[in-house]
Amino acid sequence: MDELEFEFELDSRLDNDCITLGDFPLCRLLLMNDANYPWFILVPRRAEASEIYHLSPADQAQLLHESSFLSENLHDVFDGDKMNIAALGNMVKQLHIHHVVRFEDDPAWPAPVWGAVTAKPYTEDQIQEIHQKLQMMMPQEVNFVARDLLN
Repeated sequence: MDELEFEFELDSRLDNDCITLGDFPLCRLLLMNDANYPWFILVPRRAEASEIYHLSPADQAQLLHESSFLSENLHDVFDGDKMNIAALGNMVKQLHIHHVVRFEDDPAWPAPVWGAVTAKPYTEDQIQEIHQKLQMMMPQEVNFVARDLLN
């Protein structure tokens, strides 16, 4: 673990709005607590990174790999019509990449998901089901947290 990872702390807004699923080699994998959309977030575990160019070239390459790998698996697991991937950071400065599986019949289609409808929290059963599906699809790539540790 390098110093930047040791000093990493998840932004409190992400911590409050999301469920931690586990860690890729570089990024923390979060599930946005909004059952309207399969919405995941990757957060590089690097202190004070707010832009992709703040990462080392090796970390930039790892981020692209993890994002692409996650996107492909999410598309397969949820059979989406489109993957929306974005790094905005206007409200939360900490570097984080949204991965939203979109469907032509979702509540916001074709507009962005932000603020389209009121967030609908997941049930514990829904969280467990998503956790299990992803764990089956990516057992070697993600160090998943134990189910009883999910927040």
